[in-house]
Amino acid sequence: MPVGKKFTVKVMGIINTSPESFYKGSVKTGEQEIAMTARQMQEDGAHMIDIGGMSTAPYVQTVFVPIEEEIRRITEAIKVVKSVCDLPISADTPRAAVAKEAITAGADVVNDVTGLKYDSKMADVAAKAGVSIIIGAYSKAPATGRMASTFNALKKSISLASEAGIKDVMIDPSIGFFRQEGKNPFFTKMTDMPWYVRDIEILSNLHKLAMLKKPICISVSRKSFIGYLLNLNAAEDRLIPSIACEMIAALKGANIIRTHNVRETVQAVTMLQLLRT
Repeated sequence: MPVGKKFTVKVMGIINTSPESFYKGSVKTGEQEIAMTARQMQEDGAHMIDIGGMSTAPYVQTVFVPIEEEIRRITEAIKVVKSVCDLPISADTPRAAVAKEAITAGADVVNDVTGLKYDSKMADVAAKAGVSIIIGAYSKAPATGRMASTFNALKKSISLASEAGIKDVMIDPSIGFFRQEGKNPFFTKMTDMPWYVRDIEILSNLHKLAMLKKPICISVSRKSFIGYLLNLNAAEDRLIPSIACEMIAALKGANIIRTHNVRETVQAVTMLQLLRT
């Protein structure tokens, strides 16, 4: 996905087919509601739709979804979305077998929160298919919450993508995925600060990732650091601070905003761009 003009920001809408996902407002499991949601996202101005079939949130108490079930969820949703709108589709999965089937079903992008590091086959799958990839900041070894650790994790993933022959790479600093503990293998164990401090630091210093010379995708929508800092336990109550964080990200260089709130985010981005013209 090419980087737009200086103040142009693309909006990626989230559809989760995983009932275990932390924000229930994003969960769509039936064909009709998936179709209605995709149509509405396109009408509201989304530039892309991200479809997930398994929650990777570190703190979510969930059974590890079998690969066959994740494949079923994500491929069925991709086919429905493709039948009702013409937006590019991103498949949100860290597992190569799922990515392969998602691409066959019509996904244009693979969104891997582990940056090609959880599943050693992921880079090859993406390279052979010629799709774009979003690589999340991730380390199997314990790391710090400082920007340097995020920068280095992304740099290593960029190298993995380059070695595999993946040409179109976007980066994501993985807000919410650096934790002292978690309930799945898709997060980075952080040793030096609370997760909410790390998330604020990364968001405040997002512009420093420009040194990696890749489009930046940011996902802060309704996340737990907002809930902790503002004492908003319900994800449903985090819309306004989510929009504030997304606009800060846009001002600091984000090229793609992955969000649960397409209509509101598109309106905010549009106003920001008008004010910055």
